[in-house]
Amino acid sequence: MQRKVLTIIGACTLFFSPYVHANAGWTDYGTVAELVPTARHYYELRLPVKENPSGCKNKTWFYQDYGTPGSDKMFNTILEGVKSGFRIRVYVTGKCNLHGYSEISSVSIIP
Repeated sequence: MQRKVLTIIGACTLFFSPYVHANAGWTDYGTVAELVPTARHYYELRLPVKENPSGCKNKTWFYQDYGTPGSDKMFNTILEGVKSGFRIRVYVTGKCNLHGYSEISSVSIIP
């Protein structure tokens, strides 16, 4: 009986976890469609790409926590992409938030 209860609790913990883990890797390059600084602890980015290896529900939305080392530099790189029209790609970590957005950890920009 106790084993059955623990199994159910474990399954519920996985199912209702605030983050779902998927795959990590680079997206393809795309032009930034929207950059959203928020009052929450992260900023959001809409980047229409064909390839997003994360497996998260929303394939074109990404996020980065303001407290992550280097997040300000990534934000500035993305902002430069918005201002210049340059294409960027992002490295997804494999974490998805509750909205199905992919967490990013790196940004690359090309003219």
